[in-house]
Amino acid sequence: MPNTSRASRTAVLVCQGRAAADGLIAPGRFADPTALPLLRTDEREAVRWVREGLAPRPWRQRVDYETVRANAELIVPRTVAIDDAVRAHPGPQLVILGAGLDGRAWRMPELAGVTVFEVDQPATQRDKRERAEGLPGTPPRFVPVDFGRDRLAEALADSGHRSDQATTWVWEGVVPYLTTAQVTATVTALASCSAPNSRLIVNFQLPGRSAALGRLIARLLAASTGRSSVWANEPWRSTWTPAAMAALLARHGFTVTRDHDLLDTARALHTPSQHARSLAHSRVLVADRT
Repeated sequence: MPNTSRASRTAVLVCQGRAAADGLIAPGRFADPTALPLLRTDEREAVRWVREGLAPRPWRQRVDYETVRANAELIVPRTVAIDDAVRAHPGPQLVILGAGLDGRAWRMPELAGVTVFEVDQPATQRDKRERAEGLPGTPPRFVPVDFGRDRLAEALADSGHRSDQATTWVWEGVVPYLTTAQVTATVTALASCSAPNSRLIVNFQLPGRSAALGRLIARLLAASTGRSSVWANEPWRSTWTPAAMAALLARHGFTVTRDHDLLDTARALHTPSQHARSLAHSRVLVADRT
């Protein structure tokens, strides 16, 4: 289980990647003006280095620079793929599972009039609410959930989610940090409160030695700077083949309508693909409940 007593550091890394890419990578297709305001002052330094293309010489700062630059490359196609799937299937409710420092509730004009719920573990959500105080616009409804203890459907209902209305579910960058049993339990829970015409957009990682090797290298690089690695503190716990994920969703009434890897998305966007293996191992699957 992820550590629920402290805010997620992965959420910060993802937000740094979006801030570094805002307006620079895939302009016209990707923008996230909420990312930089959600970061604290010290977290913005590496973002500035990447945006200015200034690789620092000191080793610790260079590792931070390379980490944020790699995140920007991976996050842009993932965000675009998910945003497109949200826009293509408008509905009255949007639920973001494991929201971290997601800015969709504020940055997507298509969500005006949509009730947006953000579900995350309590410590990360407290941190998010503090960071988001200055953002203009309508905030989401925050739903604190400890996935190892709380009941997702009940927590959503208590916050005003209606199971008789269609819901678009965004499950981005979370599945690898859950066990197979936790993923299955979450799908069961969200299916129980998904009316017809609901859509599930899920991002997951394929099994593969190269992905595991990449995370090991990232851990070693962090250790070389004298700091603990976010990958050690928040390890992956499950990977999925597209067939296995599709079968799980089918058992709960969802039919896959699109499934593609992020390398194809990056190539279509003409964005950097220096980390081609990582892009190819990350997938976005769209499934609808009819």
